[in-house]
Parts: sequence; C-alpha cells; structure tokens
Amino acid sequence: MLGAFLAPNFAFAERFSINANQITRFQGQEIGKPVGNGLVWRGGLHLTSESKDFGGLSDITFTSVEGNLAIVTDKGNFISGRMKYGPSGAPIGIDDADIKRLRNSKGAQLPSTFSRDSEAIDTVYRNGKPIAVRVGFEHLTRVADFKLNGTRPGGPAIDYTIPQWLKKQRNNGSIESLCIAPPASPVAGSTLMIAQDVRNKEGHNRAWLSGKRDGGDLFVATTGKYSPTACTFTPNGDLLILFRSVGIFGFSMQLTKVAADQVKARTVLTGELMLEASGGDVDNMEGLTTHIGNNGETIISVLSDDNFNNWERTLLLQFEISK
Repeated sequence: MLGAFLAPNFAFAERFSINANQITRFQGQEIGKPVGNGLVWRGGLHLTSESKDFGGLSDITFTSVEGNLAIVTDKGNFISGRMKYGPSGAPIGIDDADIKRLRNSKGAQLPSTFSRDSEAIDTVYRNGKPIAVRVGFEHLTRVADFKLNGTRPGGPAIDYTIPQWLKKQRNNGSIESLCIAPPASPVAGSTLMIAQDVRNKEGHNRAWLSGKRDGGDLFVATTGKYSPTACTFTPNGDLLILFRSVGIFGFSMQLTKVAADQVKARTVLTGELMLEASGGDVDNMEGLTTHIGNNGETIISVLSDDNFNNWERTLLLQFEISK
C-alpha cells in the first residue's frame, strides 16, 4: 500500500510497505461510540508487511501535528511514517514509511541483540517545537536522545543520565516505559521511567522522575496479574499508564489515568481505570502515546508488539478522551 520496499541497508533509511487492514469495532462498539470510562472508540489498524524486519513494535510517538510518527522496535530499528485518516477521523493507513537502524554515540550500528532492545520512545520539545526523540532500552539498560531530521529520528545517540539502580538492571524487566511531562504538568520537562519488573517489598513497580527540582524515585501501584508496559502524558499533564497481562487464554490490557497533580517523586502512583480489554480486541499491547486531533481533542494511540511471532498481531488502536 505504501512505497516500494528496498533490500535492507541500514546505513540510511530504507523505504518499505505497510499494509493496513482497518478495525472498525472494539468491544462490540462501532467507531464513534463510547467505551470504557470516558473514552470514545476512534478505530484501529491491523498492520502487516512483507519486510522481514517489520515486527516487534515496542512504542510509538508523534513527531508533528501532521500525523508523522516514529516507532522503536525490539531489534533496534526506527520505523517512521505518516498516519492517514478517513473523512470520519478514523485511521486508515500509514504512508511514506521507512526503517533505519538505531546508532550508538559514535554513529555505528548497535553491535548485539543485547544492546538493540529499544522499548520506549517519546518526543523531546524545545520552545514548543519537536527536536529529538528520547528512547529507553532494556537488557543493556540506558536512555538516549536522537535528533530529528525534519520529522524522522536518526544519527548518533546522545546519552541521557539515569540513576544507578536502574542502569545496573541487565534484563528485559528494566525500562519498558518512558514519557516526558508537557508544559501544563507541575513537573514539566521531567522524564518518567517505569521499570517493568523491578519492585519494592510492597510489590509496586519502581520508577524514576528526572529533574533537579522535581526528580527522584517513586512507585507505580500494580495489582493482580498486570505489569506496566508504557506511559504517556496528556497535553493537560495527566499521566496515562498502560498495563499488560498474559494468560492461558491470551492477552489483557488496562489503561489508567493519574491526575497531573499526583505525579511527583517519593509517591506511589495509583490511577483511575479508563479501559480494560482482553480477547480478540487486543494483543500484546506495549506502546502508548497521545496527540491532539484536528478539532482539539486528545487522541490516545495504543500499539501491540507481535514479537515476530505469527500467532501475535501488530495492532494500532485509537481512542478519544471524552471527559
């Protein structure tokens, strides 16, 4: 559906095709109908590609108001493109897609699978303009910024400082979630990082908030079978956290909201449930972002990671916050 796929040579971005089958129903509801607590279903996409490098999509961010997006993958790739919408505002495809390798601080390709596992991404703004993306890695745990060339990230990694307790984690339970607080937030400009499987004695997930004034350790309340897999801030400063569970009958997800004034260091973040879903409506949901729609509405995008398995799907689901 999009451009021609070229043989992979990751010194530069390579164009490739993404096929998008539209998803029109969620939990039995049609597009435009309410779901969950304070959400409206906007539609979704089931994404596939003939490229062997397409898969393992871990997190997503928008890099322009025109719908340009950047995705990081389990194999250390950036996938960039532009979201297409139909007349009703429902997503119908991703145009102008390309793929490139993430680089280290010297501009070289990352040398091993252990170093390539990029799991989280958010857009860095300066004076209201997007200038870079910030990426979190697990296994070889670290965070790095990559400059934007127009709307597409690339170039050498620029290291971003993280606390020692987080840096010393060397497994797939470290940085799974990363998000940057917007100007409306009381902790504006701070970066929140949540560890997927590092917990305190009460069982809450450890997290860290950057910043000299606002920074410090904190925790995310986790109950039952769920683990946090992504976070994002809404434009008004509220924090959204995506949780995932894996069971014998498939995947489940929860989406919770933490009020802006509750996001602070040395606290336990306990959110209000906005959405819970399981079965065929969802898959291995790992990515989360928000952006402003054409009418000023806040739109949530939730992305799944197929782990390069043919029994998992790559889904991109969108919801509008209605209250």
